[in-house]
Amino acid sequence: MRMVDPFPRLLHAFFYEWLVQQRNASMHTVRSYRDTWRLFLRFVAQRRHRPVARLTLADLTAAEVSAFLRHTEQERGDTIGTRNCRLSALRSFFGFVAGREPTAIAQCSEILHVPLKKAPISAPCYLEPEEVKAILAQPDRSTIEGQRDHALLSFLYNTGARIQEALDVCPGAIRFDTPACVRLYGKGRKERISPLWSETVLLLRSLLRRQPRREDEPIFVNRYGVPLGASGVRFKLAEYVEAATKIAPSLASKKITPHSFRHATAVHLVAAGVDITVIRSWLGHVSLDTTNHYAQANLETKRLALERLELPSPPGKRPSWKEDKSVLAWLDTL
Repeated sequence: MRMVDPFPRLLHAFFYEWLVQQRNASMHTVRSYRDTWRLFLRFVAQRRHRPVARLTLADLTAAEVSAFLRHTEQERGDTIGTRNCRLSALRSFFGFVAGREPTAIAQCSEILHVPLKKAPISAPCYLEPEEVKAILAQPDRSTIEGQRDHALLSFLYNTGARIQEALDVCPGAIRFDTPACVRLYGKGRKERISPLWSETVLLLRSLLRRQPRREDEPIFVNRYGVPLGASGVRFKLAEYVEAATKIAPSLASKKITPHSFRHATAVHLVAAGVDITVIRSWLGHVSLDTTNHYAQANLETKRLALERLELPSPPGKRPSWKEDKSVLAWLDTL
C-alpha cells in the first residue's frame, strides 16, 4: 500500500489550525507566510524539475532552505531583513511539523538550526521639514486623487503611522472633535491612540465630504471606491518626490518611501524635545531601543548638544597632565 505524503495536510493544518485558530495571527502575518511559501515551493519545484503539486515533505530539506535564502538575497535582491522574515516563516512551519510528525524530527531540526543573518544597522533615512513641505505641495488638490494623496501624506507625517496602518483607517476610528485623535492598529494587533493636528482633521473632513465613506470603510480609496494598496502609494509618492526635487534638491540623494514619513515624525519629535517614552507610545514601539535609534539620527539635536559643552582650553595654556614629567617620561618608554 502506497503511503500518502503528509505535506499537503500539514501545510493546511499549519495555516488554518495553528496560525489562525491557535495563534490568532493577524491577516498580515498570514499573508506574509503565504507569500514566503509560494516563493519557496516554486523555487524547490524548479530545482527538482517537477510541479509544485508533486513535491513531498522529504524534498524540503535544510539544503533547499539555505539555497532559497541565497536566491532571495542574491538574485531577487531582497534585504537581509526580508531574508530573515522568509526564514522565520519556514522555521515556524517546521517547528509545527516536528510536533506532528515524529519521523521528520531530524529534518525539522536541521532547518530550525539554519541561522538568522545579522544585518548592519544604518541610520534611518528621514525627511527634513522643508523636504516634507516640498512633497506635500506636489499633489493637485483640485482633483479628488490629489486631495486624497495630500491628506494621506499629511496623515502619515502627523501620526507616524506605518503605511498599512494608515490605509486601514476608517472614519469610525477618528475622533474629529477636540481633542482630535485616531485609533491605530499596529503589528500584532497592538492598539494605540495618536493625536491629530487641527490641519489634518480639516483635510480628512474635506476628503470625506468629497468622497463619503461609511464608519467601517477605509478612508483612502481609488476612484472606484477600492481601498488603496501600499504599492500604489509608493508609486505615486515616487512621482511627487521627483517633482519636489526641483524645490528641495537634497531629496535627490535620498530613497523616499511612505515609511520615511514615520522616520521624519520620530526625528522631528526628538528635535522638539518630546520625551522619548512619549515618542515610543506615539509610534507604537515595543522597545525603547527602537525609539532611541531616532534620537541618534538628528544632526540638529547633536549640534545643540555640542553647543552646551564647555569650550576647550584656550591655546597656549598647557594641560595639567603635561606638567607631570614623570608620567610623560614613563609613557615614552612604552
